[in-house]
Amino acid sequence: MRLILLGPPGAGKGTQASSIAEKYQVEHISTGDIFRYHIKNNTELGKKVKEYTDNGKLVPDELTCEIVWERLDREDCQKGFLLDGFPRTLQQAEILEQGLKERGQALDSVISIEVPNEILLERLSGRRVCNSCGEPYHTKNKSPKVEGVCDTCGGEIVQRKDDLEATVRNRIQVYEEQTAPLIDYYKERDLLLSVDGTKAIEVVREEIFATLASFSSKDC
Repeated sequence: MRLILLGPPGAGKGTQASSIAEKYQVEHISTGDIFRYHIKNNTELGKKVKEYTDNGKLVPDELTCEIVWERLDREDCQKGFLLDGFPRTLQQAEILEQGLKERGQALDSVISIEVPNEILLERLSGRRVCNSCGEPYHTKNKSPKVEGVCDTCGGEIVQRKDDLEATVRNRIQVYEEQTAPLIDYYKERDLLLSVDGTKAIEVVREEIFATLASFSSKDC
């Protein structure tokens, strides 16, 4: 099975990706993880990526696609994969489609986890974390027993810069401008499966499984 997982920041893609990959026995491919791997291991691709990230620039589509294909062409992806964080732009989607065609492959489905912006903002801007042990908290549904003090280790609970409201709004805007157009792109190709990401994690997971099963049986 060859799948793509779409969704704005805060939609819960990472959590659902692990479950999908496990159920369908496919590799979970995260572009963020790939970038970090190449940078950490100082590969030639990693050096190129680092030049951009160190200067606060976006990694160009061509380089991103080169790195993704280096991963997808490995043996463990031949039976299938789940792409998380790629494609992010229409150009990347077109490059992926052409590359799969050249390899005699095609996508099976594109899962879009949909969550309204006001809920995304609440989820992300309310996140807190212990700066000592990393224990996660949330202002709405997981507050510490003592304000600002971690229940686990007594460390200080802080808000990460990525979760500041202004930063969150910008991340959502970038997604809407660059990635949201992919929804129509894949809808036109009859590949898009939309699920409601506002529900509980377990409910969203089961809806994804049910939707994929229904889509697969329709193609048979």
